[in-house]
Amino acid sequence: MIKLDIINEVVNRTGVTKTKAEIAVETVFESMKRALAKGDRIELRGFGVFNVKPRKTGIGRNPRTGAEVSIPPGKAVRFKPGKELQSLQ
Repeated sequence: MIKLDIINEVVNRTGVTKTKAEIAVETVFESMKRALAKGDRIELRGFGVFNVKPRKTGIGRNPRTGAEVSIPPGKAVRFKPGKELQSLQ
């Protein structure tokens, strides 16, 4: 599923115009990006939790040359699915 599929689903379920649905979906995603950039936790009941975790410094390898590459510390977005999402089969 891509963003366009989500927009089309909003249009089909609500009957709003495609332009308004696109604005709504974009607004939700932008709000989520801003919250995660600030380090906030996003909890969507019944779906899951998005949060930002620090990532350690590490050493990786270049797959072409085999040379060691230093991986700087950073932050990574993590998602933990909720119970309802985990129970899908």
